[in-house]
Amino acid sequence: MIEPRTRQTRVEVAGHYDELDKVYREVWGEHVHHGYFKRGDESIAEATDALTDLVAEKLRITPGMALVDIGCGYAKSAERLAENFNAQVTGLTVSAEQAAVGQARRPKAGGLDIRVADWMANGLPDAAFDRGYAIESTEHMVDKQRIFDEAFRVLKPGGRLVVCAWLSADEPTKWQVKHLLEPICREGALPGMGTKGEYDAWAETAGFTVYGSHEISDYVAKTWTICLKRLGAKLLTRPDYMRMLLSPKTQNRAFLWSMFRLVEAYRSGAMRYVLLTYDKPK
Repeated sequence: MIEPRTRQTRVEVAGHYDELDKVYREVWGEHVHHGYFKRGDESIAEATDALTDLVAEKLRITPGMALVDIGCGYAKSAERLAENFNAQVTGLTVSAEQAAVGQARRPKAGGLDIRVADWMANGLPDAAFDRGYAIESTEHMVDKQRIFDEAFRVLKPGGRLVVCAWLSADEPTKWQVKHLLEPICREGALPGMGTKGEYDAWAETAGFTVYGSHEISDYVAKTWTICLKRLGAKLLTRPDYMRMLLSPKTQNRAFLWSMFRLVEAYRSGAMRYVLLTYDKPK
């Protein structure tokens, strides 16, 4: 697993998203996850919705199910799944700014319960959910094994877990680790970036069976070139963005450089984006 030189904890993760709240929402949108550009000409809204829909497809949701969103962000995906499947979705995030947006959502069907909570100490009851999913949140958690242990505990027998993960290549070069993957972890508040093999091992240790995986790196990489262009436009036209970037008080301004690193990490194959599917035995 790739780990940053400086320790990243829940405090750093929450601070990252709280401080950059406006940037994430104005530059990209409220999904706060990659877009799935299957055709290549989708709008950001279409592409981010498409990723949520792909997760739903892998989860095999049926109407009325109880879902748990592990690291729900602004709960845009949770809202979409609640509406599309009349599902009851419980979402957890460590960011108070994100939770406030999520708690204000009123889905047209189903229901949402958005909480400020740490997945590692979530307080959820055993065997309470039919399905669980984590869209780009496991990277922000320290104890990767416990992520899966908790998911196994709260899912019903026969339940399914889908994880969308930023993964390291199995054998990245020393240059890729030093100049791409380690800085991405440090600048993006990621305590660690694992490989597919490590994720499968953590899941199996927790009790899951590995159902399969679906790599979509080539379909999501466009996300970061769009982000760079849109952020560049903001810096040229919005003085508040330039002030934030130049201010020494902005603790997470280095994430700008990670956008460049992410473009190259995908291009070079140093980083992968994979949907991982795990089942809890009946």
